[in-house]
Amino acid sequence: MSEGTDLATAAAGPDVKVGLRATVALRKLAERLEALQVANARRQGWSWQEIADALEVSRQAVHKKHAGRARGNGDV
Repeated sequence: MSEGTDLATAAAGPDVKVGLRATVALRKLAERLEALQVANARRQGWSWQEIADALEVSRQAVHKKHAGRARGNGDV
């Protein structure tokens, strides 16, 4: 199984402590994946608006969150 599948299973389980920890880990994994894909999109020439549309957020929100990373000022 994949990390995501294992975490989703743990998050849905009856042990609240395990479920909450898995929820945090899923959130961190989703953030890493988003940063990776935004960086990929920018390298491929996508505009901030195209990325925002794909993520279903505003252009301003995605730019504020990822612009520094896209310029190489953060880790992806």
